[in-house]
Amino acid sequence: MADLAFFNNKIVPIDEAKISVKTHALHYGTSAFEGIRVNWRGDEKKFYIFRMPEHYQRLLRSCKILKMDLPYSIDKMCQISVELVEKCDYEEDIYIRPIVYKSTEVVGVKLHDLECALAMFVIPFGPYIDINNGIRCGMSSWRKINGDQMPNQAKIAGPYINHAMAKTEAIENGFDEAILLTQKGYVSEGSGENIFIIMDGKIITPPPSDNILVGITRNSVIELARSELGIETIERSIDRSELYVADECFMTGTAAHVAPVIEIDRRKVGDGKIGPMTKKLQQLYFDVEQGRNAKYMHWCTAVTPKK
Repeated sequence: MADLAFFNNKIVPIDEAKISVKTHALHYGTSAFEGIRVNWRGDEKKFYIFRMPEHYQRLLRSCKILKMDLPYSIDKMCQISVELVEKCDYEEDIYIRPIVYKSTEVVGVKLHDLECALAMFVIPFGPYIDINNGIRCGMSSWRKINGDQMPNQAKIAGPYINHAMAKTEAIENGFDEAILLTQKGYVSEGSGENIFIIMDGKIITPPPSDNILVGITRNSVIELARSELGIETIERSIDRSELYVADECFMTGTAAHVAPVIEIDRRKVGDGKIGPMTKKLQQLYFDVEQGRNAKYMHWCTAVTPKK
């Protein structure tokens, strides 16, 4: 098995991709990252990387917020990703993890006068949550961090402790996933997903102003609903109680795909089964991300493994 990483400007065995305990990012969470889904098609013996350039566009925005001047273009990072996927020797769904981090070996709380580095690796990545039978969510006691306290329009490592606390609380309370509320009590997002509800045939999701990370899967589903189902998604604040009376609910994320929510705070969503519109969107999304829909092949990068 070719277990490789991009590290120190070259592809090396994963065991050589190591940082010092003095690395700034390790102490202060000064890093930005992405997770890029790669779907394996056994019938074609090919991988399909989903919306890779969009992930690197977002990574560069995150770097800008953290004052990291990354000397890699989107095209170059895509090229590195393809090479890692080609050489990985897996025949299953995998995940590309690029991370840009403050690599200077120094102690001190700051963002300025620090060097940054890019690292990247791939790992097998099966089901993250139960997307076939639906998931059960619990409202977290941990509120989502405000945008004036921590930037929410970036995937920055440090703030994810907020989501980790919520996720673990949910699991320990017998749920599959957490739902975080804003400081004002509106629905924000899951620990790693955006959230949608369906009421009276309308699709509704929180706006960026409710401290969500605008997800690439979220945007893809909004586009699919518009183009394929003729339904516009309404972006507005959602009250907690609206979750309890919604006809359907689902979450979206690179790891979670389109995940139906069948229960929230031990209350059934709709009839407690996967709703018909959720099922349509889920199947549409799966076909697209696996390279089975010619109309959306521009969202996919096909990669044939090199043996």
